[in-house]
Amino acid sequence: MAIRTPKRRWYVIQTYSGYEKAVKEDLARRVDSMGMQDYIYQIIVPEETYIEKNKDGKDKEKVRQIYPGYVFVEMLVTDDSWFVVRNTPRVTGFLGSSGGGTKPVPLLEEEIRPILLKANVISKPNYEYLLGKEVQIISGAFEGQIGRVSYVDADQEKMMVDIDVFGRATPTEIDFTQFKEI
Repeated sequence: MAIRTPKRRWYVIQTYSGYEKAVKEDLARRVDSMGMQDYIYQIIVPEETYIEKNKDGKDKEKVRQIYPGYVFVEMLVTDDSWFVVRNTPRVTGFLGSSGGGTKPVPLLEEEIRPILLKANVISKPNYEYLLGKEVQIISGAFEGQIGRVSYVDADQEKMMVDIDVFGRATPTEIDFTQFKEI
C-alpha cells in the first residue's frame, strides 16, 4: 500500500470583517514562533486599487479588499497546522469545514488561480516563445495530436495550433492547460 504524502493546497479562512490584515499578521507571527514554516507557506489578503474622486474633484487612489472577511492560506493540513490557524485570534473557521474538528476542503486550482492572478501573487504565463514550434495536445478532442503554434493570446490564455487533419493544416484553438512542449 502506497503512503500518500499531503501536498500544499490553498484554503480560505473566515475572519471578522475588517480584521483580515490583523489576522494575516497574527498568523504570520504564530507560524514563526511555533516553527510552522514547513506547513504554512503563504498568507494573502487580496486587494485592489481604485480611483475615487474627492469633493474637490481630484482623483485619490484607494485600496479595498476583494474578499472582505476572508484570508487565503497555502498550507499542508496536519493536526498541528490546522490548530495553529484555527486558534489564531479573530479567525472564525475555515470555509468548507463543517466544524467539530473536521478538516477543511482545499480550493481547486481553477478557483484559486484567478484570485492569485488578481492579487499579483502569480503572473500569467507567456508562451510567445512557442510561436512556430511544435506542441503536443494533452486533452480535448485532439488529444495526442502534434501541431505547430501559429498564434498566442496571453490575455485569454489560449493559442492557435495548426494540426494535420486529412493531410491539411487545420487551425485549432486550445487553452494553455491543454498542451505540453515537445
